[in-house]
Amino acid sequence: MPHVKNLNDVLVGITLVAIAIFALILAWPLNPGTVAAMGPGFFPRLLVFIEIALGLAIILQGFAREGEVFERWFPRQMFFVLASILFFALAIFHLGVIIAVSGTVLVACLAHRGTRFYEAVLLAIGMAAFIVLVFPIALGLPMQIWPMALVR
Repeated sequence: MPHVKNLNDVLVGITLVAIAIFALILAWPLNPGTVAAMGPGFFPRLLVFIEIALGLAIILQGFAREGEVFERWFPRQMFFVLASILFFALAIFHLGVIIAVSGTVLVACLAHRGTRFYEAVLLAIGMAAFIVLVFPIALGLPMQIWPMALVR
């Protein structure tokens, strides 16, 4: 059996293949159609097979080339980044995009011990302003900007 030279690449490749297989399971009931008459499942399956190919290529690269030493994981960073994603998912429909984006940025900034409070607040304000300017104003997407209680 070949020796793993880059564990990071092997693990990333396995993760990509696993995500692609999960996406394939979700997209399987959709009709792929044909190349001439593409169905709703054609493009998702195409992307899944591309992702599987890329994942396998990264795994092979992990066996062929030396890489960086596998670093240990830091639970603080993973916790706060995942918590920020969860906050956004729970807040976007109930609290509006400004509070959801601002809160997401502030929670994610807790992942790094060196982040200063004023930097995080400025980043949150800037991101919220950017999102409001781009999506509801420039693109005209129907988004709840503020919580419904403040709008009424």
